[in-house]
Amino acid sequence: MAFVMAPLTYAPAYKVVHDGRTSQVTIPSAARSLRYKSLWQCSATATDTSLSYEVETRKHDLLRAIQDTERGLKTTPDQRSSIEEALVTVERYDAGEPIDLAKLDGTWRLQYTSAPDVVVLFEAASRLPILQVGQIFQKFECRNQSDGGVVRNIIKWSIQNLLEENEGATLLVSAKFSVVSRRNIYLQFEEITLQDISISEQVQAVIAPALLPRTFLSLQILQFFRSFKAQIPVTSTSPQRRSVGGLYYLSYLDNNMLLGRAVGGGGNFVFTRAQPFVC
Repeated sequence: MAFVMAPLTYAPAYKVVHDGRTSQVTIPSAARSLRYKSLWQCSATATDTSLSYEVETRKHDLLRAIQDTERGLKTTPDQRSSIEEALVTVERYDAGEPIDLAKLDGTWRLQYTSAPDVVVLFEAASRLPILQVGQIFQKFECRNQSDGGVVRNIIKWSIQNLLEENEGATLLVSAKFSVVSRRNIYLQFEEITLQDISISEQVQAVIAPALLPRTFLSLQILQFFRSFKAQIPVTSTSPQRRSVGGLYYLSYLDNNMLLGRAVGGGGNFVFTRAQPFVC
């Protein structure tokens, strides 16, 4: 049986000097190609590592720029300028890439915003000591989707002494969203929901004192608060009127950071990945 071997082409001979003797050595072109390929792969890996480090450094710079702003409540003109510069720097690394819905899917915690309709909540809480605004999240539900999904704005809030601190109640603003371009999504708001009411221990003590037997009525009242859920639709019932909505530009997205801008001067947003939230 004959074996057919692919011929090896050889490069010109190289001279090697050993113990005063000169000899010629040839290197197959296949071996040289493999060597060059390995060098190219190493170079590409080093470049990717360097770029990844650079991106993480710029993201850290952005988070450092916003850390003392109380999520956007307290900013000076110089701070806003520095934050905008840091935002633009990070956004450059993802410019022009289409939205990855699989990566977008999940819960994101708000770290900073300049959006007036959100900052006004922080301002109200700073003026009214009894009002507390806790964590704010955006939850995207779009896994295995190609053109849109559902987004829920989640606001944890409380009233001092009446509800549990910072997370005594949850306000959900739900919307459908559709991808309208490579980086833009259109939000169509559908419903506002008030749920997860957790009354404070002081109020519980009034309703059902710990030293007295809990009556059927007191248990019913406690259960009412725990299961309370109010839903208000915001969709338009008239075909001539379009439901409330808005255009949202996702300027940067990776596994742990989301940057967005409300189109039309509605402000910018900085989010980081959070633990899954169950509505």
